[in-house]
Amino acid sequence: MEYKDYYKTLGVSRDASTEDIKRAYRRLARKYHPDVSTEADAEQRFKAIGEAYEVLKDPEKRAAYDRLGSHWHAGDDFRPPPGWESHGGFGGSQFSDFFDAVFGDRGGFGDGANPFEGIFGGRRAGGAGADQTTKVTVTLEEAYHGTTKNVQLQSPGTDARGQARSKPRNLRVKIPAGVRNGQRIRLQGQGAPGIGGGPPGDLFLEVHIQPHEVFHLRGHDIHLDLPVAPWEAALGATVNVPTLGGRVEMNIPAGSQTGTRFRLRGRGLPGKEPGDQYVSLKIVNPPADSGKARKFFDRMHRELDFDPRSELRRQAGNG
Repeated sequence: MEYKDYYKTLGVSRDASTEDIKRAYRRLARKYHPDVSTEADAEQRFKAIGEAYEVLKDPEKRAAYDRLGSHWHAGDDFRPPPGWESHGGFGGSQFSDFFDAVFGDRGGFGDGANPFEGIFGGRRAGGAGADQTTKVTVTLEEAYHGTTKNVQLQSPGTDARGQARSKPRNLRVKIPAGVRNGQRIRLQGQGAPGIGGGPPGDLFLEVHIQPHEVFHLRGHDIHLDLPVAPWEAALGATVNVPTLGGRVEMNIPAGSQTGTRFRLRGRGLPGKEPGDQYVSLKIVNPPADSGKARKFFDRMHRELDFDPRSELRRQAGNG
């Protein structure tokens, strides 16, 4: 009879804590559950994992198993010593011959506990389905107004021969107005189907907002660089400013400069606390691409007493 290395089966060290063993068991049991795993040997691995956990989760059985291990050498067949069956309490057809030889052959689960309980939130049959997460990409306009998206998911299932296979599933999901970049939206009951008639898991949508050519999103605020003519900045003007909710009029005071910033309250992403839109002025000179234009700029140079770098020299200490 071949010796079973239960520590190796669960992938833990021999000095692993009870919590370490429990975590390893739950992780592997979910991975190799026959109803969801696509591994060819999933059912055998699942049973081996459950058997290992039955021994290592119980302090007395683990101690007895450890004493056995100290007398066993790799490559040897296991022959239980006389009276070893007295350690019984589990076994029967549920587990391997090794388990039965070590812990007795009395059938069933001696303490009434099923090692496969709790893997999917309850009984092995009727367990809750797994939660799923998927990314959904929206434009900034869609994030502002709200939209509906088609999302394709892969859900566990079986083919005509009963083999585990992933099945595509299309779902139309509603993205609410004012959604934030990176926000997770929970859709209850839209995750993977339950096991054995159990409730489905939840679906989490992770929202990604595409960069915009004009607007820049920072949190729930919108930022815009607004081009203005030199005379609009110098003399003052009322201009139309684009926002995600439509154009609005904004007053530019006389003497404004590049970088002057204005706040349009409530013009950012909508929500319980809506964001704002910040407008930064960017003075743009007309091109000097004609004789008339060049003469106009030369006249400004000669008639205006203006040095744009005088303040820079003063601050730099160069007079």
